[in-house]
Amino acid sequence: MSPPLSPIREADALIDAVIDREGGYVNHPADRGGPTCWGITQAVARAQGYDGPMQKLPRSVAADIYRRVYWLRPAFDQVGARAPRIAAELFDTGVNMGTATATGFLQRALNALNRAARDYPDIALDRHIGPRTLSALDAFLRVRGRRGETVLLRAMEALQGERYIALAERRPSQEAFLYGWLANRLADD
Repeated sequence: MSPPLSPIREADALIDAVIDREGGYVNHPADRGGPTCWGITQAVARAQGYDGPMQKLPRSVAADIYRRVYWLRPAFDQVGARAPRIAAELFDTGVNMGTATATGFLQRALNALNRAARDYPDIALDRHIGPRTLSALDAFLRVRGRRGETVLLRAMEALQGERYIALAERRPSQEAFLYGWLANRLADD
């Protein structure tokens, strides 16, 4: 078993993996995000100051956007210091569904798993990582031990899977992506 990665190397590994999975430039007609490159939508690239053609978005710029917008800003790095697999799931879900949605899955799962607030108080579903969410996560991991991270991860994935299916049911054009979402975002490798 290799030693755990440092927090910076862990983030770099997650970013590299998502960039590799997302690939280069794509402009799928059914993708509501419009043109993307390395998984970064044109709207996000523009909001982060990139004004060149999406086909030429440098991988290094995409990596910087992922680090700032999808790892540091939502405080997933702070989750990573406690539960690296949960942080990885938050990052991946955040890239695909938005960081607030990913955080909401964590908060909902923590509330549902606190045994009617016996283990720790319910937290607000504010979709932001802050002191109360981190405290609830710490308490959950303390009470549930090593296996707890796996159970929490599965609960978050269940919420994510349900959202993908509901999205495809509401918007049939999104069925074009459903299999890939489930295979690439939820499947055990």
